[in-house]
Amino acid sequence: MQTRNKFFEDASQLMSNAMGVAQGAKTEAENAAKSMMDRWLADRDFVTREEFDAVRLMAQKAREENAALLVRIDALEASKKPAVKKAAAKKPAAKK
Repeated sequence: MQTRNKFFEDASQLMSNAMGVAQGAKTEAENAAKSMMDRWLADRDFVTREEFDAVRLMAQKAREENAALLVRIDALEASKKPAVKKAAAKKPAAKK
């Protein structure tokens, strides 16, 4: 015949409650640490990954546009050089 001991029941109940409190304290500590880290990062003006990627794409597009414009400028300058030489050759010599 098995009897239940009141002391062991109370000790078991106390340990169960202590584990619940410990779990709650752990969750609360994690949330507090996360909030503190979020505030610290926000105070440092760090950018999010999405913002960084957006600016990086904008910079890449600007570099590509600059390269295309340089090619156009070089082509225009190359086409104007012979015309400048011809115009200079057609001018009469200065009188002395």
